[in-house]
Amino acid sequence: MSQLHLLSPRGFRAAGVHAGIKTSGAPDVGLLVCDVVASAAAAFTTNQVVAAPVKVGREIIAAGRLRGVVVNSGNANACTGRQGERDARRMCALAAEAVGAGAREFLPSSTGIIGHMLPMDRIERGIALAAQGLGDSSEHAAAFAGAIMTTDTRRKEAAVAFNLGKARVVLAGVCKGSGMIGPRMAVPHATMLAYLTTDARVEAAVLRKVLSQAVQCTFNAVTVDNHASTNDTVCVMASGLSGARIDSPRALRALASAMHEVCASLAYQIAADGEGATKVVVITVKGARSDADARLMARAIADSPLVKCAMHGNDPNWGRIVSAAGLTSARFDPDRAVLRLQGAKVFARGRPLPFDRRAVSAALAAREVSVELACGLGTGAATVWTCDLSKDYVTINAEYHT
Repeated sequence: MSQLHLLSPRGFRAAGVHAGIKTSGAPDVGLLVCDVVASAAAAFTTNQVVAAPVKVGREIIAAGRLRGVVVNSGNANACTGRQGERDARRMCALAAEAVGAGAREFLPSSTGIIGHMLPMDRIERGIALAAQGLGDSSEHAAAFAGAIMTTDTRRKEAAVAFNLGKARVVLAGVCKGSGMIGPRMAVPHATMLAYLTTDARVEAAVLRKVLSQAVQCTFNAVTVDNHASTNDTVCVMASGLSGARIDSPRALRALASAMHEVCASLAYQIAADGEGATKVVVITVKGARSDADARLMARAIADSPLVKCAMHGNDPNWGRIVSAAGLTSARFDPDRAVLRLQGAKVFARGRPLPFDRRAVSAALAAREVSVELACGLGTGAATVWTCDLSKDYVTINAEYHT
């Protein structure tokens, strides 16, 4: 998996450059381009406050085809009115002109501070510079991944290859996300942005269905602060240049499996890089009345600031977890439930169990923590990834704008 990258699928090039949007000098404009018209699908935030590039992107993706995406970081272009929409369309037109495509063949994305107008002179310069530097190497993939970052401390990348007949297919992706993370995305309709590429030959409607299924149990199952952004976007493009057609149940299963694997890896990396995070917390709820109930309880546990603070302090305070599970509309009976922390059973059938608190606390100091709640009510199951809540999270977000 490590040797593959975003541009390993046939037919894709990318670049990432510094255009001056960020005062830090870090890359802030990225281009991801397909050499042919690609089948495409996307998922966007369901927040009622929607950034200009999301509004424009919803229109453009309806056709199910793209030549590329154009992204800026450091400015969200959100709550910027009609001018923001004009600027998002201008980004598409500039990118399209630079690579010989149509303006409605590019999807725009932005991430950063809300309520600031885009510095279009810098955007224009950045797009032109990125277009000149397009390439298909791992360095170009890394440059694009770096250009979409805001408070992220590291790039997030994943890829997988699989065989369909005699053809080798690659599905790869990059994403950004560290804070303002609580995605609730739908198809079609600090921020989570993800871009996926594949050289499978697949119709847009099929791609949309596969992406929708993957998003539900991966990106929608990661939370840092339960704040769905104005800009959340996931986009996938399929060049078809491997020659492998997704036209049979077996091929569809292979594509769906690859999509889930890549999206799950990226979602996990977001939790691991949560603002101020010191550990990933994996919340697994099983034995619920339904999968939907399991998701509600897992999300309630993951989003509880009390639970997240306990995880940061390595405190095996199981009462916070059990009570969080009972906060939702999901059916939950503590008299039938069993809770394990790092594999240690700490609560069962409505009663606390004797356990070595010092040993469990030491186990909670790991980089990955497991919280498993068995409900004893059915077969429903869900997993949510989150992180601990530290003082650094408060510092980062108290000073983000000023």
